[in-house]
Amino acid sequence: DDPRIRQVVGDFTDPALTELAFDADTDAVFHLAAVVSGQAEAEFDVGMRVNLDGSRQLLERCRDLGHRPRVIFTSSVAVYGGDLPATVPDDLALTPRSSYGTQKAMAELLLGEYHRRGFVDGRVLRLPTVSVRPGRPNRAASSFASGIIREPLNGLEAVCPVAADTRLWLMSPRRAVDCLVHGHEVASEALGENRAVNLPGVTVTAGEMVQRLEEVAGAGVAARVRWERDPEVERIVGSWPGAWDVSRAQALGFAGDADFTGIVRAYIEDDLPAKSAG
Repeated sequence: DDPRIRQVVGDFTDPALTELAFDADTDAVFHLAAVVSGQAEAEFDVGMRVNLDGSRQLLERCRDLGHRPRVIFTSSVAVYGGDLPATVPDDLALTPRSSYGTQKAMAELLLGEYHRRGFVDGRVLRLPTVSVRPGRPNRAASSFASGIIREPLNGLEAVCPVAADTRLWLMSPRRAVDCLVHGHEVASEALGENRAVNLPGVTVTAGEMVQRLEEVAGAGVAARVRWERDPEVERIVGSWPGAWDVSRAQALGFAGDADFTGIVRAYIEDDLPAKSAG
């Protein structure tokens, strides 16, 4: 209902969409569009078309503006994989082990090149897995990281497809929004040549997530989580790092969540009242 907002709906890969969405004065672009991890793995061509080709098309539109707009691109834990150090620094070589992670890594490099050439002011924000997301489950391999909290709190059963000791690196929607805004505001010079920032998160296992749910909402709610391992989900999620070195992000002013209990409470405060009011 805000008069400053104009919604343009369409196919991200359709050049006509960016023509409608942009105008000559566009000076900032937040690029969150993506085919998520599970779908990108199952539908390779769709993932490439959206996550890589669509990103390049968007950058070309930004280049055409001629005044170097800021482009804030949301990347992912999935750009890392395989044998990793216990804590992953910003400048570790990208080693994705999934189609989604590979597509995100290529888009990161592409944005870096457009920044180097002076076409855009590029900023890559590598988000932890965002939990607890409101709404419905999607086809991300990490969808369960929200589902095992969201569904039980809404009276529904949830399936956890990974082992209880699987480590995850998480951030709440509240902090994700704050970091996106800060990613726009931070001085370009402060980022230097490395345009990618590993954002702060919370390391927690799937089992600990359900324990925190029980502490906040009770044993009856936590009992709605059923454990049923899925090898493909475990393969993808298990390739991701469980912790990042976020000293650079913190020095730049980015902030994460204190703990996962706070993330659960934030979901209850932000989204359950809206549900009950509706």
